[in-house]
Amino acid sequence: MAKRIAIECAHAASLAAKLANVDVIAAYPITPQTHIVEKLSEYVANGELDAEYINVESEHSAMSACIGASAVGARCFTATAGQGLALMHEMLFIAAGNRLPIVMTVANRCLSPNLSIWGDQSDIMASRDCGWIMFFAENAQEIFDLVLQAFKIAEDERVLLPVAINFDGFYVTHVIESLEALDQEEVNKFLPPRKIPPHALHPDHPTTWGPIGLPDIQTELKKQHDEALRNSKNVIKEVWKEFGDLFGRYYEALELYRMEDAEIAILLMGGSCGTARVAVDKLREKNEKVGLIKLRLFRPFPSEELFEATKNVKVLAVIDKSISIGGVGGPLFTEVRAAFYDLEVRPKIIGFIAGLGGRDVKVEDFVNVAEKSKKVLAGEKIEKDFMFLQVRE
Repeated sequence: MAKRIAIECAHAASLAAKLANVDVIAAYPITPQTHIVEKLSEYVANGELDAEYINVESEHSAMSACIGASAVGARCFTATAGQGLALMHEMLFIAAGNRLPIVMTVANRCLSPNLSIWGDQSDIMASRDCGWIMFFAENAQEIFDLVLQAFKIAEDERVLLPVAINFDGFYVTHVIESLEALDQEEVNKFLPPRKIPPHALHPDHPTTWGPIGLPDIQTELKKQHDEALRNSKNVIKEVWKEFGDLFGRYYEALELYRMEDAEIAILLMGGSCGTARVAVDKLREKNEKVGLIKLRLFRPFPSEELFEATKNVKVLAVIDKSISIGGVGGPLFTEVRAAFYDLEVRPKIIGFIAGLGGRDVKVEDFVNVAEKSKKVLAGEKIEKDFMFLQVRE
């Protein structure tokens, strides 16, 4: 039976990895992720988790260790944030390209300069095309559930891809919340031990991994990788249904809030969705037809689900917690606008930048988004395709 406990959100990731009976943890500390691997080190030191805990000298080495361990069939976990993810960047491609089912949590943090330990989504957006499955969690419960689900998804022989679970630094990681925890027996029923794949590295049957890719093969390899990532959505849906049938918590690529008659929809990812719900409620009290779309699955991108959710929406306001410097807005905004490009009937899509460097995104910011969206709905032109919400005058 599920047991309701109070837990720091970062420790929800640690608890899930423990219950998943991971074999190898490769760890390097970085704020605001450190609490995750610290708690796992306690589990290992206290004998609560039988795993190899590898203290490495950098995040690059952390992913390298996971790559080697996963290649021989171990269930692997790591966590990082910000500059750590940037340092790991090279190895992210290798983990994904070699089809290794590593699970990683990312406590999303601003990238330098200036030195900022506070949360936004610029770190993972800089790594969004590395070929990983990517989820965004809002709270402790989602972190816990998505980590467990990630191992099941990643290790499925139809997938064999690494998974990153993202959540906001500090605003989520360092907050204590309620969690319906599962016990070991329940988790074992959902997530049995990893089966060592037939192609795993072994001295008795040597194989070559990651050799040179000459021009006559690289295109086909990238196409296979892309197809595998896109097709993983089918397995993701299966795992979400199985998890829901077992534990009563069902997940979807998108979570809709008050969208039944919405003419304006606010779309965003991560921890600020709770604040956005409060804003939507306030706007609904004024008879404003505004709803919220929380995007939980970023890779593979859920285009069809988004089309269905917005079929009656007139203005879609996309909130990014990062910016593509010199581009046309935030990465989520450009992704969404590109997805809708070929549709004959589509909402007007506008973009907003908020929460950079950990700046608090408040209820009034989302109300401001709705007010600007109403002007677009009325036919007014906006000065740019995207707007900074929080620039001081």
